[in-house]
Amino acid sequence: HGNQADLKVYKFKHENQAVCNEGKWFFVKHANQSKKKVYFVKHENQSDLKIFFVDHENQAGWRNKAKIHLLY
Repeated sequence: HGNQADLKVYKFKHENQAVCNEGKWFFVKHANQSKKKVYFVKHENQSDLKIFFVDHENQAGWRNKAKIHLLY
């Protein structure tokens, strides 16, 4: 559920549209091209950050700013 998310993320198709640490992401093809690495886990209690992917750019952003430091 998006209400339980720490961060709501919108995925862009082009890298130049992504905005640093505002939930507006672009996924690269190769790990050496990335600024941050994200690992998806099976169980919620294994995560440091709960992310919910949204369908619209204006829905993206932090819901729990106490965790914003995890992506700096």
